[in-house]
Amino acid sequence: MHASEPADPASHESLLRTRLYSVERRRFDRGEGTEDVLDIVVHPGAVVILPLFRDERIVMIRNHRYAADEELWELPAGTLEPYESPIVAAGRELEEETGYLAGRVEPFVEFFSSPGICTELMRSFVARDLTPTRQRLEAGERIRVEIVDVEFVRGAILDGTIRDGKTMATLGAYLLQREAER
Repeated sequence: MHASEPADPASHESLLRTRLYSVERRRFDRGEGTEDVLDIVVHPGAVVILPLFRDERIVMIRNHRYAADEELWELPAGTLEPYESPIVAAGRELEEETGYLAGRVEPFVEFFSSPGICTELMRSFVARDLTPTRQRLEAGERIRVEIVDVEFVRGAILDGTIRDGKTMATLGAYLLQREAER
């Protein structure tokens, strides 16, 4: 057994269950008879979408986040529904949050949102061939759609206007890829 493997699935203690995630106390074998005990948020995973027009303008949202108690600049994103594939979730979340349908949705990068405490794997996708439709916000969502250019994004990351981690990670990877292709 590796040091990062759970000692025994039976050693998982459920501390909390919510609609979207659970919290478990897990014991991990460190080897030589020692173990770590960690409280871990068990998350089904999520998607983040980079919606691009042909001229490289980007569809972003300004999303009021209650936990942060402010409106954040973000890329559209959402949690996977039970048994939902990530690519289907990406198309669903894009339409719900922005009011755009994508002709093409392609996998881009994956990353863990907060691997010290959470199992959430974020899968990002690039959405192209965008067609406007209508937003389908969930109750309580306060989202405004913004169309921005790459220079806005670059400046907004550097000056702290964009502070959402999943958005920074996805846009940062996109900017790096874009520069490498030039």
